[in-house]
Amino acid sequence: MIGFFKLKEHGTDAKTEIIGGLTTFLTMAYIIFVNPMILSDAGMDKPALITATCLAAALGTFLVGLWANVPFAMAPGMGLNAFFTYTLVLGQGLDWKTALGVVFVSGVVFLILTVVGIREKVVTAIPVELRIATAAGIGLFITFIGMKNLGLIVDNPATLVSIGPISAQVLIGLATLILITTLEASKVKGSILIGIVFATVLGIAFGKVGMPETLVSAPPSLAPIAFKLDILAALRWGFVGAIFSFMFVDLFDSIGTIVACSYEAGYVKPDGTIKKIDKVLEADAVATIAGSLLGTSTTTTYIESASGIGDGARTGLASVVTGSLFLLALFFAPLIGAVPGFATAPALMIVGVFMFRNIKEIDFKNLKVAVPAFLTMILMPLTFSIATGLTIGFLSYILIAICCGEFKKISPVMWVVGLLSAINLVVSVTH
Repeated sequence: MIGFFKLKEHGTDAKTEIIGGLTTFLTMAYIIFVNPMILSDAGMDKPALITATCLAAALGTFLVGLWANVPFAMAPGMGLNAFFTYTLVLGQGLDWKTALGVVFVSGVVFLILTVVGIREKVVTAIPVELRIATAAGIGLFITFIGMKNLGLIVDNPATLVSIGPISAQVLIGLATLILITTLEASKVKGSILIGIVFATVLGIAFGKVGMPETLVSAPPSLAPIAFKLDILAALRWGFVGAIFSFMFVDLFDSIGTIVACSYEAGYVKPDGTIKKIDKVLEADAVATIAGSLLGTSTTTTYIESASGIGDGARTGLASVVTGSLFLLALFFAPLIGAVPGFATAPALMIVGVFMFRNIKEIDFKNLKVAVPAFLTMILMPLTFSIATGLTIGFLSYILIAICCGEFKKISPVMWVVGLLSAINLVVSVTH
């Protein structure tokens, strides 16, 4: 079995791959706690979501490891789960079954675009400033959700939002945020996971969290959510914008992650092309389709894979290790289910920081790109909708280019994106 991964050819060994796989798991294990917390807000069964999250992560990670033989890991994507819950279900009033149907359709379209080679062309056609703004805006949105879940900010009829009361939960959350930041600055592996455990233990100590009856049990049943997606309902014309938004966010999330990890692993050829990128993208699309069937939002490649690569992982054997650990986590569902919202809130906030840090690459002196980028970022948290931020950002970019007489800056792909954005805006306003 180990010979399948061609370890010597990649300059590695089994021990290094196992350590790399373990490191990757520790740095991204927080998704086991956070994803069910977010998707349960959509009315889905939380215990079942724990199982779906672990299975989707394991399946996607096994797939990319065995199909492409690369040390990448997959799981339900941060930002994409927030879009699922807070934009589609709570924002637009979709039933979560229809929202899962939207995820399935976006995955199928994604797979088709990948197979015919269009996926990478779409990425290069979108201005880099809007790509960066998309990630940064999602970071702000996730941070906003984290602060809301923590109770740090609350609604206010006069100012819309204001700071909340300083409760024990808020203090525990802020202390956890400082701990995670300190650990990250010290390059400690699994800092977010350590923070979640720290907050949960403090919550138990101060009587804010109840101890689970058992630490280990059989995995919770998938029955409440598996294969409950409504594909036919998702095929309605009004959901074109939602499908596009899922595709767009996943497109840049996965491409950006794959490129970054490929440079770290030495997969980039002298001409700039990336080895096996087609197989990785195909695995990404298939994992999204499978995840929707299991009952979770879009599955994507995780940037945390770079931590395992940094520890020397170079083949899919590391991914097999990571996937196996996600399967093992299934048997600790009672412990995972006991984790409170104020323990995962700091994780959302720190992930928001990670997604925001490339904002320095945007030239804010050039208002032609700075204004669309700024609108993209700021409108995501203010409208509580990733799709709205994307829509206004794309449309403003195209309109400003037209008004400045720079028609050549608008590629054919951007015209299509603009049309889809206009449709999405009309549907959203008239919904």
